[in-house]
Amino acid sequence: MSAPEAALRGKRVVVTRAREQASELSERLSALGAEVIEFPTIEFQLPEDTSAVDAAAARIGEYDWIIFTSANGVRFFMERHPDLGNFHGRVCAIGPATRSAAEEAGFEVALVPREYVAESLVEAFANEDLRGKRILLPRAAVARDVVPEELRKCGAQVDVVEVYRTVIPADAAARARELFAGAHRPDWITFTSSSTVTNFVAAAGAAAVQGVRVASIGPITSAKARALGINVDAEAEEYTIAGLVAAMVSAP
Repeated sequence: MSAPEAALRGKRVVVTRAREQASELSERLSALGAEVIEFPTIEFQLPEDTSAVDAAAARIGEYDWIIFTSANGVRFFMERHPDLGNFHGRVCAIGPATRSAAEEAGFEVALVPREYVAESLVEAFANEDLRGKRILLPRAAVARDVVPEELRKCGAQVDVVEVYRTVIPADAAARARELFAGAHRPDWITFTSSSTVTNFVAAAGAAAVQGVRVASIGPITSAKARALGINVDAEAEEYTIAGLVAAMVSAP
């Protein structure tokens, strides 16, 4: 293990990703000698009302683009509507994990933004004539509106449909007290989305991480953390799990 990588050896690191998505980050941290504590602050559920996504799937052949902004968007959309053979448009995926999920679902991905945030996704469409184009955006119930608003300004008709929602796990508050109230507190906590930060603060309060180093997957997540009173010690330059771990390893 090299000197920078040794920075995580023996450190207790909290992973706040949803349980079914924690493995990649947990494995990377464990490989560097960290003691990983999985503490999911988000849980995925189906929408309470599926009529909008069902209607969109029924007219899938009318869309020129589908934009996936997360692997979860791909997963939940395809689990409900696995046969989209009538779709003959193009697909945009916001990052490598989302692209992989879309390709595994059978899509050919035509466009991936330079950076894995909403603003960069909009920039990726700069050379596309979107006037009169129909775009489907399957996503979480609560998400930033940058993408649909900006694409509508370009003349596109954007249908935003809820394919999943995130909730706080029922045991989150109790687990937070267990992890952060004792003497043997974590050394690091990782946040991989704005939702993980928001839900953590709702369950534990921002003060829970005083004295604990905080790692963020990117600027949007970092901005949410700071807005809620949490200082960020390491921020990924590439907004991926690998980038997050690299930021922690190189943090002073």
